[in-house]
Amino acid sequence: MSSPLTPPTPATSASETLQWSDAFLLGFTPMDDIHHEFVTLVGQLQTAPETELPALLEAFIVHAQKHFDEEKTWMVETEFPARDCHIDEHAAVMNSVLEVRGLLAQGNTTVCRELADELARWFPGHADYLDSALSHWMCQKRLGGKPVVLRRNVASA
Repeated sequence: MSSPLTPPTPATSASETLQWSDAFLLGFTPMDDIHHEFVTLVGQLQTAPETELPALLEAFIVHAQKHFDEEKTWMVETEFPARDCHIDEHAAVMNSVLEVRGLLAQGNTTVCRELADELARWFPGHADYLDSALSHWMCQKRLGGKPVVLRRNVASA
C-alpha cells in the first residue's frame, strides 16, 4: 500500500505486462508490424505512471483506429469470408476504448489500467484465431502461398 508521499505503483506486475514475442508473429509482415506497435502501446498503458496515461491512451486510440482500419481494408478488398465478425470485434474494442477515454478525462485512472489489462488478455486470442486466419488469407491472396513464420526463443508446447 502506498502512503500519501509515495506514488502508487501500477496495478500490473512486470510478469503480467503484455510484451512482444515472436509467438505473436503471423507471417504477414504488415500485420506483424502493426501488432508489434499494438503490444508495445498496451504494455506502456499497463505500466506507465498515472500522469502519462492520458497521452498514452490518445496514442493508443490513434494506433488502434489505424490498425483496425488497415485490417478492415484488407478484409473488404479481398472479400475475406469472416470479415463481419472480425470488424464487429474491432468496433467493440474501439467503443470500450473511447468510453474509457471519457472516464480517464474525469480522472479515473483505474478504469484505464483495467482496459489495458483487458486488452492484454484479449489480444493473444484475437491474434491466434481471427488475425491468424486473416494473415493466412492475405498471404494466399497477395503472395500465392501460406505464411512462413520463423520464431526465435519461443518454447514449444
